[in-house]
Amino acid sequence: MIAVVYSGSRNADWKLSEKGKIVCDLKTAGINPFFNDERAISSVLNKNNELINHAEQIRKIYFFGAGASSKERQRVVANAFGSFFRNSKIVVAHDLKAAALATCGDSPGIVGILGSGANAAYFNGKKIKQNNFGMGYILADEGSSNWLGRCLLRDYFTGVLPKEFEDRFVQKYNPDRKLILDKVYKQTNPVLFLSSYTDFLIENLDQNYVRTLVKTGFRLYFENYVMPLVAKHPGLPLHFTGPVAAGFQQALNDVALENNQTIASIIKRPIYNILNYYTNKN
Repeated sequence: MIAVVYSGSRNADWKLSEKGKIVCDLKTAGINPFFNDERAISSVLNKNNELINHAEQIRKIYFFGAGASSKERQRVVANAFGSFFRNSKIVVAHDLKAAALATCGDSPGIVGILGSGANAAYFNGKKIKQNNFGMGYILADEGSSNWLGRCLLRDYFTGVLPKEFEDRFVQKYNPDRKLILDKVYKQTNPVLFLSSYTDFLIENLDQNYVRTLVKTGFRLYFENYVMPLVAKHPGLPLHFTGPVAAGFQQALNDVALENNQTIASIIKRPIYNILNYYTNKN
């Protein structure tokens, strides 16, 4: 049995497969070694009965996640998984590699992620070429769900939300300034909290404020992440993955056209494609 895991900061998708057939399809809390140490990751694993029941049967695990961008952080995941899945060979890689395999397969391309965070890279058909884009939710992540959440909260508390949209926001969340500032600045994993507003924004796409906010984020994302890659690697197909890319795909296509680019594919949950990729390899 093999397991494929694709994790953002909010949640992790799991697919357990035996001879090409899905045995188990589940979600857990997100596993991000930037925020989660071995103990926290082990806690996530031990809370899921499906994983407990299948742990001994799994022989290979392919984990791809936000924050797993360095050898040190990859070891954090590998060590926690190794203690839980004792019979498994464990492969840990960055979520950009998963996005590339899911969209490009073994062909070159430019791949971007718009989920809880934001990133993009050139994929040569085998490896992701390293770059300096992945600087996290404070210095970067333009266009991501946590960036959108930050902008939404800032605009609410500074009183610039349009009245109709503000009424919808207050009715749904009854936001408390002290509580929100505590979650952002004092509690662990603020990305998870900031990203929680994405569904609300998707539900309110009829609002001009939302459409403008999303396009502003995507324009910054293209300017800072995508177009520098296009300039270095012209003519390659452009692919995107993640719930923000899929939830606002019309805006993403519009901004791509503003930059004279055409998007080859947008995939919300790359894990199905990744599972097919590794099923054919095993």
